[in-house]
Amino acid sequence: MRKAIPAFLILACLVPAGAWAQDRLPPIPPAKMTEVQKKTVAEYKEIRKTDLTAGPFAVLLRDPDYVIPALQMRLHNLNNSGLSRKLTEMAILIAARDWTNNYEWNAHSTLAAQEKLSPAIVEAIAQGRRPEHMADDEEILYDFCTELLHNKSVSDPTYARALNKFGETGVVEAASLEGYYTFLSAVMNTARTSLPAGAKPALAPFPVNR
Repeated sequence: MRKAIPAFLILACLVPAGAWAQDRLPPIPPAKMTEVQKKTVAEYKEIRKTDLTAGPFAVLLRDPDYVIPALQMRLHNLNNSGLSRKLTEMAILIAARDWTNNYEWNAHSTLAAQEKLSPAIVEAIAQGRRPEHMADDEEILYDFCTELLHNKSVSDPTYARALNKFGETGVVEAASLEGYYTFLSAVMNTARTSLPAGAKPALAPFPVNR
């Protein structure tokens, strides 16, 4: 006998995407920041050469010790990933789709296009279906990441294929990307972080019983 679906989950799926647009944890105005938060914002700007104004880091600023370590991981993903930039962006999109996180999807679908990831692959991931006509490395990465997210583990055959293709560094990188963007998505989904001005949500919630 199937278990009854809790009413709050049914309601969650009936609410249109974007209906919960109000930011629970919007960027903190400088005048309301603590001294620790101001110091963290200054350190962030020194490292990234841009202001901390929005997105996951603005949410994490409520617990400032998270900000710089999280930023260092992002910079690693951007500049020193064990995977190609195209595969890195694909892995990020897989995590963003799994969490229906439109903020990360909005940012990284643009970056994926810059790295020549096929628009058909991006569209398939957005729709929650397995892309067709993937290259060998894309297919291996897709299977690895989706197994990890859905099953909370990776089967021996999938692991062996990933290890053979990407080496131990690439395997750790792929798993870490799913973990890191799960972390950011969980934080932003809790905060209901708003999209940048003018951006529209591309992802709709998955059905409860998918």
